[in-house]
Amino acid sequence: MCYYLFFHFYKVKAKLGGRLRLLLSGGAPLSSEVEEFLRVTCCAFVVQGYGLTETCGACTIGFPDEMCFVGTVGSPAVYNDLRLEEVSDMGYDPLGNPPCGEICVKGKTIFSEYYKNPELTKESFKDGWFHTGDIGQMLPNGIVKVIDRKKNLIKLSQGEYVALEYLENVYGVTPIIDDAWVYGNSFKSMLVAVVVLHEENAKKWAELNGYTVSLSELCSLSKLQNYVLSELKSTAEKNKMRGFEYIKGVILEARAFDMERDLVTATLKKKRNNLLKYYQAEIDALYHNLTTKK
Repeated sequence: MCYYLFFHFYKVKAKLGGRLRLLLSGGAPLSSEVEEFLRVTCCAFVVQGYGLTETCGACTIGFPDEMCFVGTVGSPAVYNDLRLEEVSDMGYDPLGNPPCGEICVKGKTIFSEYYKNPELTKESFKDGWFHTGDIGQMLPNGIVKVIDRKKNLIKLSQGEYVALEYLENVYGVTPIIDDAWVYGNSFKSMLVAVVVLHEENAKKWAELNGYTVSLSELCSLSKLQNYVLSELKSTAEKNKMRGFEYIKGVILEARAFDMERDLVTATLKKKRNNLLKYYQAEIDALYHNLTTKK
C-alpha cells in the first residue's frame, strides 16, 4: 500500500522535473493542511519563512525535517530580535495563553527609513523596534505562527474581534470552494462571505444532484448555497472555531477574484475595499435576508 501511494504521488514530483527536494514559501503563511498536502504529494520537504521588504530577508525560518514547524513560519533568525507587542484594544496579549501580539523586529538587517517619507518611518519605528503590522502567536516551543494582518482585524457589533485573513486561510481548504472573501463590520453581529466555487467539485455536486446547468447558473441555487454553508460549518468545527467566526451567509461566485476587475493586487492579495464596492448590493441583500430570518 505504501509503495502504491509513493508511486502515485511520485508522478506529481515528476511533473515538476523529478528532482524536487525542497519547497520554500514566504509570500503568505500556509495552513497546516496545505503544507501537509504539499509535503505528501510532492514527496519533498516544505519550509516556511517570514519576512518583509523592510527586513531585507527572513525574520523567521523553519526546519525541513521537523514536523512541529508545520503550519508555522518557524523560529526567529539568529541575526534578529523578535518580540510581540500588546494590542490591548483588540485583545492580543503577549503574556496571555497563548502569547499573541503585533510582531516587532530589531536587528542589523532591518531597513533604516522609508525614502523621503519621515512620517511613515516614525510611525513604523518605536524604541528601535520595527512594527510589522502582522499579528503573531508564539507557541510553547518558541515557534512563531502568523495569525493575520493587524489592519485586517475587524470588530463585530457585540465586541468580538475577528481576523479576516486568518479565517479565509482556514475556510480556503474546504473542497467545494476555491477562494473566499470574508466580510463583517462593527454594525453586524455575524460574518458573511463571497466564495469562489471549485469548478470540478461544484460540477460533481451538480451531477450528483441532477443539475445540468453552467457554473454561473449553479451559483443561484439555494440548495448549493446551503450545501456550501454546511461544508464551511464542518471546516469551522474541525478547526474548533468560536461561534462568531462561523460564516452565516454566502454569495456564490463562478469567477475568481482578478486584477481585471481590480479586486486583487499583482501578488493576488485581496483589495478589501474594492471587493466591498463590487459586491455591496449583494452583501446588503444577504444581511437583510439573514436579519429577516432571525
